Amino acid sequence: MTLVPNSIAKPMESSQSRSVRKGSGHWQRAWRLLKRDKPTIAAALVLLLMILSSLAAPLYANSVSATDPFRSNLSGKVAIDGKKVKIMQPSTEGLGLGVTPIGPTWAAQYFLGADTQGRDVAARLLYGGRNSLLIAFSATSICLVLAALIGICAGFFGGFVDTVLSRLLDILWAFPVYLLAISLSIVLISKGIVLGPIEITADSLLLPIGIIGIIYVPYVARPVRGRVLELKNSEFVLAAIGLGIPEWRILWKDILPNVATMLIVFIPLMMALNIVTESSLSFLSIGVQAPDASWGTIIQDGQTLLYTRPAVALAPGIAIALTVLSLNVLGDSIRDVLDPRTKIV
Repeated sequence: MTLVPNSIAKPMESSQSRSVRKGSGHWQRAWRLLKRDKPTIAAALVLLLMILSSLAAPLYANSVSATDPFRSNLSGKVAIDGKKVKIMQPSTEGLGLGVTPIGPTWAAQYFLGADTQGRDVAARLLYGGRNSLLIAFSATSICLVLAALIGICAGFFGGFVDTVLSRLLDILWAFPVYLLAISLSIVLISKGIVLGPIEITADSLLLPIGIIGIIYVPYVARPVRGRVLELKNSEFVLAAIGLGIPEWRILWKDILPNVATMLIVFIPLMMALNIVTESSLSFLSIGVQAPDASWGTIIQDGQTLLYTRPAVALAPGIAIALTVLSLNVLGDSIRDVLDPRTKIV
């Protein structure tokens, strides 16, 4: 009777077990490093606060401020210290002509004051945050999915496929980002989109989501393509090809898991970029359309009130700054612990 050592008897089982432990250990190590990083924890808490506050917009509007943030209220009144005060007060500037919206009351109603239509700025700020975050997240998802498909196909298959996809990316890359976004927004918002039975109206959030999601595809697809080219020439992929393993299995088991780490790193960074882009388009009136609100539209509403009621424009500006800063901090931290080699070109 011949005895076979365990290390020889079950080599495949041991290799798979070590692979599973290595993979799980990688994510556990990343989680431990993130938990120990105080700036990362602070950024995550700020972002969580922004998300929860935005989700609570209907509750705040209905139960706290008791106002409709999407309806003009030029002749309404609000109770302050037991007294009824007009929301649109007589102007004290210049000749005293016209009216000025009430400033911050620091109370339940009109906490941050009113805009030029007599609407509660605090309630609109929360609703605007919902739209801004929704557009940023949805556009990021579209961008990453398209970029992953294009980058993986171009890098793995090469040849004619790589040439065609790379030239398409070059065409998008040739346009300045904001010029392309503004051009698409003006054309699509003026007419909407009609594709057979599918109709997307000019005031639909799908338009800014689609536009922002497409314009940044080249900036993600190129790093993904470069990573796939590197993996394609690695020893374990060449060995799999030599063994005759089907291409779809190599893509699913070897390429995609390695590219997924890069895509995870891109999520917070692209969300921050998309929030700024959406706010810019909405500020120019070619993003979110009335009566919906976003942080960009609220800044636009407050630009004529900067000297008399600065809170109207400053509040969404501060919200954008805090959200973008927290996302950038999270993105840098995730990149450092998951894939230090990932760089956004």
